[in-house]
Amino acid sequence: MLTDAPSKFVPRGAAAGPVELRAADAVGLVPTGATLVVTGSGGGVNEPGLLLAALEHRFRSTGEPAQLVLYHPNGLGNGEGGGTEAFAHPGFLRAAYGSHWSWAPRLSQLALEGAFEVGVWPQGVLSQLLREASASRPGLLTKTGLGTYLDPRVATGRLERQKMPRLVELGGDEWLFYPAPRVDVAFIRATEADQEGNLTMDEEGLVLDVLSAAQAAHVNGGLVIAQVKRRAGAGELDPRRVRVPGYLVDVVVVDPEQRQSAATSYNPGYAGAQVVEVPQRDIGQGERMFIARRAALELRPRTVVNLGFGIADGVASVAQSEGVAKEVTFSVEQGSAGGVPAWGSDFGLMWNPTSFIDAPALFDFYDGGGIDLAIVSFAQVDAAGNVNVSQFNGRLIGPGGFMNITQSARTVVFCGTFSAKGQRVAVHDGRLVIEREGAIAKFVPEVDQVTWSAAEAARRHQRVLYVTERAVFELAEGGLALAEVAPGLQAADVLSVMGFTPRVARPLRAVPSAVYSNRPLGLAALLQRAGAGTTLKHPS
Repeated sequence: MLTDAPSKFVPRGAAAGPVELRAADAVGLVPTGATLVVTGSGGGVNEPGLLLAALEHRFRSTGEPAQLVLYHPNGLGNGEGGGTEAFAHPGFLRAAYGSHWSWAPRLSQLALEGAFEVGVWPQGVLSQLLREASASRPGLLTKTGLGTYLDPRVATGRLERQKMPRLVELGGDEWLFYPAPRVDVAFIRATEADQEGNLTMDEEGLVLDVLSAAQAAHVNGGLVIAQVKRRAGAGELDPRRVRVPGYLVDVVVVDPEQRQSAATSYNPGYAGAQVVEVPQRDIGQGERMFIARRAALELRPRTVVNLGFGIADGVASVAQSEGVAKEVTFSVEQGSAGGVPAWGSDFGLMWNPTSFIDAPALFDFYDGGGIDLAIVSFAQVDAAGNVNVSQFNGRLIGPGGFMNITQSARTVVFCGTFSAKGQRVAVHDGRLVIEREGAIAKFVPEVDQVTWSAAEAARRHQRVLYVTERAVFELAEGGLALAEVAPGLQAADVLSVMGFTPRVARPLRAVPSAVYSNRPLGLAALLQRAGAGTTLKHPS
């Protein structure tokens, strides 16, 4: 039953059900200065949007709650005012911890301007820290971030008010220590809540960090507010479907208009409710297609593959069109696996997933070296082979799950156009022609910020490729090496427009001509010949 907000909220006992409130009344319980965790993912996926809108309205109307500490493991928003853009008002925040910021451009600009303290931390670290907080442990000891801008020894690329982990030595090895938050309020989202507060997520495309967030708030004596699409009666929910037990939930807010994402009202294929036909995605006939097709040649059967956002996610479409999508297991850092990763603003969701896993557990698997092949995008590459995706051209993007994924995968394939802003290429008679160079160079003497460390990768014996539309580079001893050039180009055509001169591999190979054609790549035959696994040594 919908009730008015109590004048002073007192957490109910485990045997009692949660109160059901209107969104405006529920957010009225958030005190000034609180540490607020918000779960969800970019593009409106699993986002408790009704709660965020109500909280923003309260602040703009009353100035309260002010000076919050915002904690969001995933990027949130749609680039048009949703998600964490709700907090993009002076005085609303005193600190913010997030992994991906580009979905909320106004908030990221405030972070760049030093309006509040900011922790631009890896997605996996933030997810795992919620689990550590739920166990009342002090924080997370991990190698994620070593050699990057989060390593105290790396002096470049930090924000003015950047919160840093601490470098420690334990057991003769180096680690980074990230402190855990003390959570006062958690905003989480589910599909259904029964009278006892048990939550199911049957229509969601992800489960993310909802359990850890709820536990972290509860053990700290905090408040758990769950936005759901509908209520269920007592005893109606199968306990095997419950993702968050009712004894953790204090307040329920019902939003009958709740969508799966900003772009999708409800797709049963995303939720795993039924197997649906995956639409064939058109990735075009230009540079994005060339890059995705060349990267797809690195697929191997019976391997776990993570695909990043952007150009890299086109590999799934190539695999689907070649009939080999089921020969590998695609996994996305939001926690689904076994299907075909979605694209665009629905990235993070998956067509016809075969499993869902809580985000902290997934990142344990990633950090332990569970990914055989990571295919991700890049923004900048330097002479040493370092990669930047997190801060460039005056924009704060953040690493998202990039660090966890790339730092531990056996093989990493970085994908990107050779230059940006205006580049134009074409294929004539099977030969690649560079019609116009982009205005922004992406191969630079030194990256603006180190998001991935080539030196750390060499220590871990990773195999690393950098795939562009005109050339493929390898990480070799001493830095970058040019390994392949597109048909119609020579090494000089590539080297002359770089910000540094890499070593040229001998022999210098040609990118397979099929990459630049409309004919099939023959991935099915390639995977059959390749066999399972890789020849790579597991990263140490």
